[in-house]
Amino acid sequence: MSHSASQRHTFSMPVLIPSLVLIVALIAFSTLMPQVAERNFVAAQSWITQHFSWLYVLAVSGFFLFLVGLAISDYGKIRLGADDAEPEFSLGSWLAMLFAAGMGIGLMYYGVGEPLQHYVNPPLAQGQTLAGASEAMTSTFLHWGFHAWAIYGLVGLVLAYFGFRYNLPLTLSSGLYPLLRERINGPVGHTVNVFALCCTLFGLAPSVGLGSVQLAAGIQRLTGWDTSGLAVQLALIATVIILAGISAATGIGKGVRRLSELNLFLAVVLLVFVLFTGPTLFLLGAFGDNLGNYFSQFFTLTFRSFTYTPTQSEGWLSGWTILYWAWWISWSPFVGLFIARISRGRTIREFITGVIIIPSVFTFLWMTVFGNTVIWLDMNVANGALAATAGNVDALLFKFFDYLPFSGVASVISMLLILVFFVTSADSGALMLDSLSSTDPDKSPIWQRLFWAVLLGLTSATLLSAGGQKALMTMTLIAALPFSIVMILLAFSLWRGLVADQRHSQQKFTPASSFWSGQHWKQRLEQILHQPSADDVAHFIRDTVTPALHEVALEMQQRGCKVTVSTHEDGGILLCVPQPNLRDFIYGVRAQARPVASFALRDTNLPASERQQTFEPVTFFADGRRGYDIEYMRTEELIADVLRQYERYLSLSQSENTHLINTTPEHGSGAA
Repeated sequence: MSHSASQRHTFSMPVLIPSLVLIVALIAFSTLMPQVAERNFVAAQSWITQHFSWLYVLAVSGFFLFLVGLAISDYGKIRLGADDAEPEFSLGSWLAMLFAAGMGIGLMYYGVGEPLQHYVNPPLAQGQTLAGASEAMTSTFLHWGFHAWAIYGLVGLVLAYFGFRYNLPLTLSSGLYPLLRERINGPVGHTVNVFALCCTLFGLAPSVGLGSVQLAAGIQRLTGWDTSGLAVQLALIATVIILAGISAATGIGKGVRRLSELNLFLAVVLLVFVLFTGPTLFLLGAFGDNLGNYFSQFFTLTFRSFTYTPTQSEGWLSGWTILYWAWWISWSPFVGLFIARISRGRTIREFITGVIIIPSVFTFLWMTVFGNTVIWLDMNVANGALAATAGNVDALLFKFFDYLPFSGVASVISMLLILVFFVTSADSGALMLDSLSSTDPDKSPIWQRLFWAVLLGLTSATLLSAGGQKALMTMTLIAALPFSIVMILLAFSLWRGLVADQRHSQQKFTPASSFWSGQHWKQRLEQILHQPSADDVAHFIRDTVTPALHEVALEMQQRGCKVTVSTHEDGGILLCVPQPNLRDFIYGVRAQARPVASFALRDTNLPASERQQTFEPVTFFADGRRGYDIEYMRTEELIADVLRQYERYLSLSQSENTHLINTTPEHGSGAA
């Protein structure tokens, strides 16, 4: 692509064009022949659930156990990025964005509806009894708890690890590098990314439609207006897409983060409202019982396939659990990519704990407060009236509020929360679609994000208008089967990468500072007492480091090695020895700022902003290791350090070539 073209867009055409062709074809099929499409898709889905339920059960169980094993192992200490990388977002903002992108709109839509439907028709117990209520909550915890977040967490961890630890693009194909190697940039890799992009769009579009229907039901409940018409729902979709486009245009660090924080705040307000206006003591006791039942039956629930139970229970499994596993898997490219994008700098242990445990606990509390309240109201106040309308999930939340005080206030807060959840799902979806289809998402123009937001809205509106929404939802669930195989390969690929990473970190070598023999001690003392500026470091890199690297490169070239010395994007310098099937050898140096201790701030003539930090030339490598300060080295010591690191690289690469496939792309550019 030419430079001028790159200014207009950053689309990866081998991904974009097949994706658009496939999207248009499936939308046309689903809207022009909705009954035919739905009939064929439902038949395919029934065949899959009948023959491959065991695969979904074992795969999802395996994903959870795999992540738990990583978190408690030594691999949990590895950071998603360079060893000294810091998290990009605060813990509160990070958790808010996890919550909003992963489960937000679903909690509003199903928080009341699913527990009540399980209460009416539980898998094993008798319906509309206390035993049925207990089983309803345990089943709801299963579907919305650790297993769902483990699906998201696996994809997110793979993408974050390969993206930030070794500078691969944040695309799904990057997670398969140890298996595909350079083919991730060819037809196989492009096919994986096309599949992920289509899964994301087709997973989001029906959800946008469901959200508009629930918003319309809420407006009708509050105002009495007839909002059942298609025009109202389409207008709601247009409004949400406009807001989502504005948010997406501002980026993750502004619009998406702030909306996610607003989401979490409103959700907590609504949660506290229902907790204290509902049967508070009953809910507090039920939360403990629900947790106890869930954890005591955890492994039974995890591997439950109803092989030894009646046919009715098997139908419940395929109609609920398997569909949920398929739905979460089909959403995992989008949510996993979004989680990876916001998780730079966290350790693997922090990532897994934050992604699986914390959102799950909040979800358990939410489902208890809303689910147990609606069941209690149905048993003690509504006398079965709520259970009789359990199938109409669109308006059930607002009917539920009618049995609580201040129902109008609760409905308004719920409407606002649904709207904000709606917008955050759409704007983060537009950002991730742009990332999947872009060669450099960080440099993509704003109009590309808006393009995907508009296409998402048009897709949802078209499906809703022509009645093809259910057909496309079913098709998305079918796509989860092959993607579950891809996820198994992603887990295996991550394992290969972590083993190689640990082998590097276990190697012990003499620190670079050991090269100093005490010579030129006066000059070194002067350097120690002087606080270098950015210009000082730039001069050191230009006058000392660059000649040393060129001298090493020239000698290696004369001995038949392919070596390049080039300027790094942030003004540093790096020496690269490319390898066709292994991680390139990189020895780079760049300026790095660090704060100065208050007692060292002696130069009062400098501006405060400059006196509060100093700069130092720090090494960087291709494997994420922490660099070190080389400001006291002379040319000969620098050359010795380069050779020491190259000798280290060769010793590790020889063993890895025998036992492992390494995880860094050809022509890598160093640590993040």
